Amino acid sequence: MNGARSLVETLLAAGVDTCFANPGTSEMHFVAALDQAAGMRCVLGLQENVVTGMADGYWRLAGKPACTLLHCGPGLANGLANLHNARRARSGIVNIVGDQATWHRPHDPPLTADTEGFARGVSAWVRTSARAADVGRDAAAAVQAARALQGQVATLVLPSDASWDDGGEVAKPLSVLPAPPVDGSAVDAVARVLRSGGKTLLLLAGAAVQEQGQALAWRIAQATGAGLMADYLNARVSRGRGRLQLERVPYSTDLAVAALASYEHIVLVNAKPPVGFFAYPGKPSQQHAPGAQFHVLSRPDQDAVAALRDLADALRAPPLAIPDPGPRPEPASGAPTPEKLAQTVAALLPDQAIVSDESVSYGRGFYKHTHAAAPHEWLHLSGGAIGDGMPVATGAAIGAGGERRVLSLQADGSAMYSLQSLWTQARERLPVTTVILSNRKYAILINEYQAVGATPGPSAMRMLDLGNPNLDWVQLAQGMGVEAARASTLEECAALMAASFRRDGPFLIELLV
Repeated sequence: MNGARSLVETLLAAGVDTCFANPGTSEMHFVAALDQAAGMRCVLGLQENVVTGMADGYWRLAGKPACTLLHCGPGLANGLANLHNARRARSGIVNIVGDQATWHRPHDPPLTADTEGFARGVSAWVRTSARAADVGRDAAAAVQAARALQGQVATLVLPSDASWDDGGEVAKPLSVLPAPPVDGSAVDAVARVLRSGGKTLLLLAGAAVQEQGQALAWRIAQATGAGLMADYLNARVSRGRGRLQLERVPYSTDLAVAALASYEHIVLVNAKPPVGFFAYPGKPSQQHAPGAQFHVLSRPDQDAVAALRDLADALRAPPLAIPDPGPRPEPASGAPTPEKLAQTVAALLPDQAIVSDESVSYGRGFYKHTHAAAPHEWLHLSGGAIGDGMPVATGAAIGAGGERRVLSLQADGSAMYSLQSLWTQARERLPVTTVILSNRKYAILINEYQAVGATPGPSAMRMLDLGNPNLDWVQLAQGMGVEAARASTLEECAALMAASFRRDGPFLIELLV
């Protein structure tokens, strides 16, 4: 068999059965091999940053890697922003990047680039297959790397002659490398801190903010009086009824400093010490109180649930039910506000739904108004590179098997980075409801402009608003094959949202805010 066929068969043997693709000439033998091997679901994205974002969202729900298929160095470069987000989310992805044939590359054809160099900035593992005989073995190693250490990005560069030459062999799957074990001395040290009586915060991230981790953290907090807070950016947070009414470290440096000011000890559970998203004149980078001590219970590459379980056992913390958040609210009415939209989401969200949140500045306060919603999973923009909300929603819908409704809360400016996601949602008939928060400006940039002590004038505002002409999201969505409607009140939004949740396919609501 040729190298491309050995690649596909090796990926399937290793459990990689979904490929998000935007192929080109160098990948045609891989595409042909897909026709010869049953079992690989191929999902086309119309831009590479959509492809990589879909792979990120897929991992967050499926818990296993998909592969991407990207065209040479420039195609990989187009997908780098969402690979950056995936790296921050600790999502396992296997990138397959086609490249020039080894004997053609020295002639410097137009698409020649430093493909490995592009990959290294976002990948934990990078390799180029030199021969068809190496492809299967290298693919197995790439899958092993993607599954390691709670999830990593692995990139395999595949010269076209390594794909088309004969001599490929299917490689057996390699065992998943276990996470580093929980450090018993760290557990004992944190237990002593919690028994000491000093005001202590458990700062949770990774699996610690999912259902099992939350239940253990609640037991520990109730047994010791410790506070609980989530890191500001998490790939996936379990929320709604039966889960903690957990708030995040605020985005604003001033609010974060105030929220953390009283804590003498901060225990990191798969989290890092909180720092500002950006630097501001006269404001600190670090957000904790001066003199506060940090204690690492588990690193991001370790098993947070195991660490919390060991700590709960060390403290003899008894099982304890998570408090009920009270009845679900009624949908709100009138002109849209962040608080009223969050209330409406809490009222209508289906059981076990998935929320992909790239609401940016509009949605920073959504949490406190959605605690009483039905149980759901909330996915965040984890690396700060805007343009991941709709691709992550698309990949998450596929990762959940198309059986759970996805609500994509999407700012209009960042939606323009990856609106091609809508086309994939239409083609795959995915159950995604997108709510475009249409304020027709880059609101976050206006806020940031003011945060550095300036007020935008006419020239600056031309770079910060999205008017003249206004974006028409109903027409944009319909042009991608997605039905859409516009709402200017929350009554209209609620009616459209409720109807969309009963549909099989995608729907978009442009909410004028």
